[in-house]
Amino acid sequence: MTSLMPPAERIWWNVPIGREEIVWIGLALVWCLILFFMMPYWHIYGKQNLSNEAYQTTPAKFGEKVQAGIDQYTVREEVGIPVVHPPAGSDVYMLGRLWQWWPILELEKDKTYRLHLSSMDWQHGFSLQPVNINLQVLPGYEMVLSITPDQAGEYAVVCNEYCGIGHHTMLGKIYVKE
Repeated sequence: MTSLMPPAERIWWNVPIGREEIVWIGLALVWCLILFFMMPYWHIYGKQNLSNEAYQTTPAKFGEKVQAGIDQYTVREEVGIPVVHPPAGSDVYMLGRLWQWWPILELEKDKTYRLHLSSMDWQHGFSLQPVNINLQVLPGYEMVLSITPDQAGEYAVVCNEYCGIGHHTMLGKIYVKE
């Protein structure tokens, strides 16, 4: 089809569709439908999706909650960072700030906790390794997720969103005890 054709022949919907084009349109439609129906299926039955909640807060309010948990449940310090051991079933708080996760958490195996996360300054990424739990942590928002550690050990919390010059040092810990 060119601009040299008469106007009646330049109208694209009057031109017959080729067989190959119909096959490709059909394949694309089928693939789109498969992906569309996989999204709700994978959300319900997939193990990688977290059911979490998000609330608006301020860094000052969230900082007060974190400090209250530290004051109430601190069991020791590691390199100047408090290690907090809250009772099973309680709310635990962890905040991201330049350039650390605060405080270190000590949880019990097979007990459920509500983990609250927020940032004091910039966007941070909460990546729990080797479990591969990933969340974006933003200032002004409190992310809440229920966690039940099923293996004892030491887990690393890594910031996976670039947050400045000390980003590579932004590490935290979560201990899971038997």
